[in-house]
Amino acid sequence: MNHGPAASSDFEGSRLTVARRLRGMTKTALARQIGVTPTAIAQYEKGGRPTQATLASLCLALGLPRDFFGAGRPVTLLPAASAHFRSLRSTSATSREQALAFGELCLELVSLIDQYVDLPPVRLPDVTVPEQIETDDIEKIVGEVKTAWRVPLGPVGSVVQLLEANGIITMRLPAATDPKVDAFSTYAGARPLVFLSPRASDKARGRFDAAHELGHLVLHPDTDPGSRIVELQAHAFAAEFLMPRSEIIDQLPRRIDWPHLHELKKHWGVSLRALVYRSKTLGIMSDASYRRANQQLSQWGLPEPGPLGPAESPKLLGMARSLMIDNGIDFEAVLCSGRIVPEIAEQIIDAATAEKPRIEFGAL
Repeated sequence: MNHGPAASSDFEGSRLTVARRLRGMTKTALARQIGVTPTAIAQYEKGGRPTQATLASLCLALGLPRDFFGAGRPVTLLPAASAHFRSLRSTSATSREQALAFGELCLELVSLIDQYVDLPPVRLPDVTVPEQIETDDIEKIVGEVKTAWRVPLGPVGSVVQLLEANGIITMRLPAATDPKVDAFSTYAGARPLVFLSPRASDKARGRFDAAHELGHLVLHPDTDPGSRIVELQAHAFAAEFLMPRSEIIDQLPRRIDWPHLHELKKHWGVSLRALVYRSKTLGIMSDASYRRANQQLSQWGLPEPGPLGPAESPKLLGMARSLMIDNGIDFEAVLCSGRIVPEIAEQIIDAATAEKPRIEFGAL
C-alpha cells in the first residue's frame, strides 16, 4: 500500500510486526486505535508504506520512536510453531506472540553485541534422537550432552551459566509478561533462546526449568510443541541431567526420610518434590510411600522447606555490555545503528543479567 507522495520511504514492515506484538496488540486493535483498517495494518507489515501522518500515529500508539521503524534493519520473526511453551494450552496466542516479539528483539541485540564482543559460540551437541524416545535413549543423550560440554560427575553447577557458556541465550521474561507464559525455548533464530519465568524465585525450580528447556532444544528441534509426551520427555531429560540415575539411585530412600531428602536437595540442587518423583520413577519408592510424600509436600505448600538460596541468574549480556563500555565503545551509538531503542535494550539486558548497572549514555 502506498499513499502517494506523502508516504514514508523509510519504513520496514517487519519492525511494525514486532512492535505490535511486543505491545500485545492485534492488527484490529492497532487499526482501531490509529483510525485505519486491519487490512491496512496487514499491508504495512507486508511492505506497504504508511503516510507520514499514519506513521506518526503508529509511533504514538506503540510508544516507539520513528527511527525504530526505519528501513534497512529487517527483523527475523520467530514462528510460534517453533517455540516450546511450558503452558501452551493455557496461554493466549497474543501472550505467546508478545513473548516471541521480545525474543526477536533479544536476538537483534545479541547480533549487534556479537559484532564487538566474542560471545560463546553455539555448542548444542548434534545427537541422534530416535523417533520413539525411550528412557534409555534419554539417559544416553544426556550423557552425550554432558560429555560434549565437559560436565563432571556429581551435581551440576549453575545450569543457567552452563547454557550461556555454550552459546544459549538465557534470560528471564519481563515481569509484565502474562503470568500464564511460564517458560519457553526456541532455536528458530541465529541462536537458541531459553526464557525462564520472572516469578520463579526458587533456585531448585529455576534449575529444573532451565534443564527442561535444554531438553526441548536437544530432543525436539523439529517436533511440534505442546503435546503431553513432548513435555514429559523434556521433564525426563531435566531429571536425568540434574539427578543422573547411575549416580543417585543408591542415594534415594525407599521409605520417606525427610532429613535425608533435605540433604539430597542441598547436594543436587533440586526440589524435594523432584527427588520424590525421581525415586518413584526409578522404582525405589513404592506407590503408597509416594502418595504419602506428596500429601506432606502439599501440606507444606510452596515454597518448600529448606530453601537453596536465590535463583540462578544469567549474566552474559550484562558482562558483554560492560566489556564494550570498558573498551571505549559507544554503546548508545551501537544501539542506534541497530535501531534498538535504549529502553528496550535496557529491559533485555536486565532480563539477561544478574547485575543491573545503569547505562550512562553519552558519558564515554
